[in-house]
Amino acid sequence: MTRSGTITQRHPRLDIDALGPFRFGRVAGKVLLTHDTGQWIFLSETDFTALLAGQVGTDHPQYAELLDKGFIRDGMDAEEIADRFRRKKRWLGMGPHLHVVIATLRCNQSCKYCHASRTDMDRVDTDMSLETAKKVVDTALQSPSPYLAFEFQGGEPTVNFDVIKFIVEYAREKNRQEDKRLDFSLVTNMTCMDEDKAEWLLANDVLLCTSLDGPQDVQDWNRPLTGRAQGSFQTVMKWITYFNRRYVELGRDPDLWHVDALMTTTRRSVQRWTDIIDLYVSLGIRNIYLRPLNPFGFITKTWKMVGVDMDEFLQLYQQALDHIIQLNRDGVQIIEGTAALFLKKMLTPDDPNFVDLRSPIGAGTGQIAYNYDGTIFPSDEGRMIDAMGDDLFALGKVGQVSIQDAIRHPTVRTMAVASLLDSLPMCSTCWNAPYCGVRPLHNYMQGGDLFGQRIRTPKCQQHMGIARMLFERLQADDDGSLARIFQRWTVTRPRETPPPDITTA
Repeated sequence: MTRSGTITQRHPRLDIDALGPFRFGRVAGKVLLTHDTGQWIFLSETDFTALLAGQVGTDHPQYAELLDKGFIRDGMDAEEIADRFRRKKRWLGMGPHLHVVIATLRCNQSCKYCHASRTDMDRVDTDMSLETAKKVVDTALQSPSPYLAFEFQGGEPTVNFDVIKFIVEYAREKNRQEDKRLDFSLVTNMTCMDEDKAEWLLANDVLLCTSLDGPQDVQDWNRPLTGRAQGSFQTVMKWITYFNRRYVELGRDPDLWHVDALMTTTRRSVQRWTDIIDLYVSLGIRNIYLRPLNPFGFITKTWKMVGVDMDEFLQLYQQALDHIIQLNRDGVQIIEGTAALFLKKMLTPDDPNFVDLRSPIGAGTGQIAYNYDGTIFPSDEGRMIDAMGDDLFALGKVGQVSIQDAIRHPTVRTMAVASLLDSLPMCSTCWNAPYCGVRPLHNYMQGGDLFGQRIRTPKCQQHMGIARMLFERLQADDDGSLARIFQRWTVTRPRETPPPDITTA
């Protein structure tokens, strides 16, 4: 039973033998108790004082819930609690399931917040070769994970489409012996798409994600085409419409098969979030991630022009979240992606295994990134830091090190230590620990320290802010209508039978 700070004289009596392990904090005028299994409960100050003193009896209206969730020791089913915790952490030891492949650094856009350290379109020397691509697949298939997701990124990966085709086809052929579940996804700006590429992607079940920052004025300002006055908005809209139409023509469920999109928050977009959300709804996009900028790549040079500090981001996020909730109350099916990840931890017995929101972090243990030249990194952010001149996160080259060598690399081990919430000051006693995750690479970029000072880091502020908003709304949900909406956000319908013992986001 812990929290940030110490027990004050308001709670002079403490019967430690009567209590199960929990963390607590004050949210929405109540005391919020959280458990490592993800279970939680709100108590009044009076009831919390009684709980600490071991004076909550069987006649208390919340006694049964407190006992079931492991907050009261006497009569607690320890085996059941252990099984819940084991289920929450079942991804531990599975090995990397997300394999990010940088097909090229070439890109035809000049995004004002570019994270990818792109190169110009004539830099064919930054294309991944087929030889390197083969080694990437050979390395990825060494992972003990029963499920592998290959995610093609860049630059703009479709300018090196032969490598994408090769990896998909070679991985499926080699997987006949490995018998893993494979998924392939492409993160593309859509501006180099044509019908031949589109139909190949459709025929080979490659999932699609594009960048759509908002209406035309926002998108074209954020993501201009290099050397051209024209922006990318019209092209992105054309291909989203094309793919979504073709999915329907092919008889696929549009709830499962559709183009996903990511938006990045800049100073131009924060005042337009309602318009951005409504645009996503009009396109049939059912999940929108409202994301702050990351301190990587070219953004370090343009931050003053495009950046939004975390306090302002959270203020506007709250407004956007409430707009999305109201849309759901009006019958519109759309989810805010970051909130959904937290809600899966709060409202379900499973963990979404989102590699950036784990303890320890998934960098190097849940995901691996492969640069165009075959250099292995624990995540794509590690590659971006390398491109800025710091090779701390380079783990070796494909063909020279195994996946096991990468997982056991000293840098990966250090990041695991730096992100294990149970052992970190402030995190270990924080009520949000069961739902949160530390980002050592962000700490390193912003302060030169993998550990960082949690409460001062933007990621800590973001995670705490969003979790608090969700709990505040759940606490005020007298009729349960919001809880029903939030429960829908936690449901993931697989396109096929999910792999054993793993959930993904």
